[in-house]
Amino acid sequence: MSLGYLFGGGVGTEPHGLELYRTYEVVRAWYEQVSAWTGLTVGQILEDDLPTAQEERQSVGTVREAALAIGVHEVLASFDLRPAAIGGLSLGAMTASCLAGSLGRRELFELLAGSRDVPEPPADEPPQGIAIAFGPAADGTPSHPGADTPGVYLAGDFGPTADGTQRIMMLAGRAEALGALAAEVPPGTVVPLPGRTIAVHTPLRRPYRDFMAPRIDAIPFADPAIPLLSCLEPKVLRTAADVRDLFQRNSTDPISLVDVYTGMREQGVRLGLVMGPSIPEGILAFPFPVVHVERPEHIEQALTTAYELGIDLTGTPALP
Repeated sequence: MSLGYLFGGGVGTEPHGLELYRTYEVVRAWYEQVSAWTGLTVGQILEDDLPTAQEERQSVGTVREAALAIGVHEVLASFDLRPAAIGGLSLGAMTASCLAGSLGRRELFELLAGSRDVPEPPADEPPQGIAIAFGPAADGTPSHPGADTPGVYLAGDFGPTADGTQRIMMLAGRAEALGALAAEVPPGTVVPLPGRTIAVHTPLRRPYRDFMAPRIDAIPFADPAIPLLSCLEPKVLRTAADVRDLFQRNSTDPISLVDVYTGMREQGVRLGLVMGPSIPEGILAFPFPVVHVERPEHIEQALTTAYELGIDLTGTPALP
């Protein structure tokens, strides 16, 4: 029985990591390093209000989220916790790739910080948006509200809820189409998220993908040192080419938490540690126990749970 690390996606719009930063010297040193690589102050990474410009806001938010996730990893590594498999969603897939040894930490954070240079959308571009949707908790390809609605895309599948009554998905696309869909379906079936103005994991992010492609191509990717689960299809990423393909497609292709945790289960994972706050606690079903780690008290909980379950912690030494 082995340990898996799960990294969520999303953007750190709220202050994250303050308790860990104040408690652990290794986290403080880590944030200083991220600051040096990105040109952001530690305050900007930890807790300051995000910029208002869309792409710059997205960039700083991803730095915040990834910095916390790797900060959690640093603390766990100091207690000799070693994952046997690793994976994540969206930004989390990129962070997991870094910790699997496929690219350096500096390369990851320079890429995230550099995405602030992506041109803002034209003023006459129709607004984009994101919504959470609820559908039947069936196996296989998820059935989502608005499947035939122009301008609405299935952007993410988070799988069944913990009680097994429904499936949670993320829709993205044109804000007007999402709003109209929410008004057509039963109340609470589709819930547009306020302030989310980027249709992530849809073809509408093609301009971002094209702008970032040369920067991704310039990264010297390496083969992952441990099994790295894809969030874009049911697959273990084993080569540098696999990881490069993930980075290139990540912004425009739909993601699946189900693919990640199913793959981990097949790799022998029997305890998952969820790094940071971006995967909500207690809402989703997992095929193994999970511990969410984002504050100091969660570190002891993770250690205790691992020992109680008899988890093999010899996965691989923590990677630089």
